[in-house]
Amino acid sequence: MADEDHVSVTRHGKLAVLTLERPAQLNAVTHRMIGAIEREARKAEKDPDVAAICITGSGRGFCAGLDMTVLAETTKGDGTLSSDAPLFGFLLQISKPVIAAVNGVAAGGGFVLAMMCDMRFFSEEATMTTVFGKRGLVAEHATSWLLPRIVGLSRALDLLWSSRRFDAAEAYRIGFADRIVKPGELIEAVSAYVDDMAANVAPTSIAIMKRQVLDDLGLPFAESATRTARYIRANLTHPDSKEGARSFIERRPPAFAKWTGWQA
Repeated sequence: MADEDHVSVTRHGKLAVLTLERPAQLNAVTHRMIGAIEREARKAEKDPDVAAICITGSGRGFCAGLDMTVLAETTKGDGTLSSDAPLFGFLLQISKPVIAAVNGVAAGGGFVLAMMCDMRFFSEEATMTTVFGKRGLVAEHATSWLLPRIVGLSRALDLLWSSRRFDAAEAYRIGFADRIVKPGELIEAVSAYVDDMAANVAPTSIAIMKRQVLDDLGLPFAESATRTARYIRANLTHPDSKEGARSFIERRPPAFAKWTGWQA
C-alpha cells in the first residue's frame, strides 16, 4: 500500500479484504483511494485463489463519502467525478462477489460504496445516510436506479428525501443489510460465509449468476428467459456441471474450476 493510496489489502482464507485507511477522516475517499479500490478489486478478480472481495473501513467509520477536496473540485466542475460513470460503478463489473463489511458510519459516497457492493454485512454499531438532500444535491451515482431495486420504491424515496441517519437494525429490516454481526466479528463473519461458498459453489456459476441478475434488471421476462436458456445450454457442456453431478453422486466435496474473470 502506498501511503497516499490509503487502501490496504489482506487475505482471510479465500477472501481479499480491502480496507480504507483514513480513520481520522472516517475514511473519506480521495481520487487516489477510488483508483486504488478499483485497481485492487480488479487484481483480486484475476487471482485464482480469491473467491470474493470485501470492502471495509478502519477505525469507527466505514466511509464518510468524498473528501472535501474532491467535493470542491466536483462542485467547480473540474473534477474527474464529472464523468457519466457513477461513483464505484466499476464494482458492478467485477465478476466475483463484492461484499461490504459496514463497520461504522457511512454517508453520501460511503452509502454509494456500500450500495454498489453485491451484499452488505453490517456491524451492530453501523449507521448510514444518503445525505444528498441535506447538501442540496440530487440522487447521485445511480442511487435512483439501484436503491429502489434493493429496498423498494417508497423506501428508496424515504432514504433519499429525508436524508436521515438509519441504523443496522433498520437497514436489515428494509433489505439493505444482508447480515448483522457483533462489533469486532465482521470480517470473520464475511470470511466464513465466503469460505463456505468457495467450498461448495462453482466460481463460474457465481460469476454467471451475477451477470444474469444485473443484466436482467432492465429486460422483459421473455427476453430474460431466452437469454437464460442460452446460458443453460452453454453451461451443460462446462466441466463444472459434470463435476457438480459426480461429486453429489460420489458424496465428496466438488473440485470446481477456478475463476479469474471474464476472458477477452
